[in-house]
Amino acid sequence: MTTERLFSLRNRWFALSVGSTVGIAAAAALIGFVWLPSVQTDAQFTGIWNAICSAAGVPQKWLISTPLTSRVKTSDVVLTPSTLGNADALSIGRGATLSLRCTMCHGPQGLSQANSPNLAGQYATVVYKQLRDYQSGARTNAVMAPMVATLSDQDMRDLAAYYANLPRLTGNHPALQPVPDIVAVGAPMRNIAPCASCHGAVDRTIGAPWLEGEPAIYMRAQLQAFASGDRHNDTSEQMRNVARQMTPGEIEAAAQYYASQRP
Repeated sequence: MTTERLFSLRNRWFALSVGSTVGIAAAAALIGFVWLPSVQTDAQFTGIWNAICSAAGVPQKWLISTPLTSRVKTSDVVLTPSTLGNADALSIGRGATLSLRCTMCHGPQGLSQANSPNLAGQYATVVYKQLRDYQSGARTNAVMAPMVATLSDQDMRDLAAYYANLPRLTGNHPALQPVPDIVAVGAPMRNIAPCASCHGAVDRTIGAPWLEGEPAIYMRAQLQAFASGDRHNDTSEQMRNVARQMTPGEIEAAAQYYASQRP
């Protein structure tokens, strides 16, 4: 029977277990507090010290509050239930005149034949917000940027009122055609809410667009842009958080479902 103490570094099994534990803890700390945060693109993770502090949930400088400036332009539009709620006939008429410059891409009646978004019947708050975002640079597009550069706030309100007044497309979803899970129930284990919870015909979030009848190519491109971060005008990053968790198959299923129209 050995008389060697169990908890002693001279005991090679004890030394090996302690060394392994310390090594695993050090590797986990490096991965969790340095490597994983440092590969993030958000401003608060820039630099090793910032990454460590952000991962640990502690301030980078004690007793000093230094706000971090985002490296991307985000939307500054504030929408409420009463925003653009009382458009009159004069506003709609002015919007119809202004829309003549939009017909090449969005169609003479707001229905696109060029895989651009259909604007007919779109919620006024959605059209107004996107125009504001294009003008501020929160949303970028080589075609839209010069188109909105000279628009006044009232011009954008009038355009929104006009397009919202047009009859919208409705989806063609046969009873025997199953609704994609990503649309109906989302993916709770990946923190993805169902598309219908914000974009549904019964309930919707203010600022969330009507999607029925939108071109599949356009919707696929926008989901991919949200997933990559190329599009970043979603308030609170809700669409970026959803899209980057979606699989290519789910993106395709959602795009095809909403684009479904009667032949």
